[in-house]
Amino acid sequence: MTLHQIQEHEIGCPYCGEQIVLLIDPSVPSQSYIEDCEVCCRPIIITVSVQQEETIFVDVRQEDD
Repeated sequence: MTLHQIQEHEIGCPYCGEQIVLLIDPSVPSQSYIEDCEVCCRPIIITVSVQQEETIFVDVRQEDD
């Protein structure tokens, strides 16, 4: 059994451009959720896909996109 470690992934807020650190669980291959920006407090839609528990793709967009 493999232990999955939460990984940090840095993104830029699609509203204010500030860098934000997300915590990603690589054992979940597909995730989609909303998280508020720590700086401007606006909702960011975050979509994560993990391939082979190694390669993490993160897409961020504004709520009204």
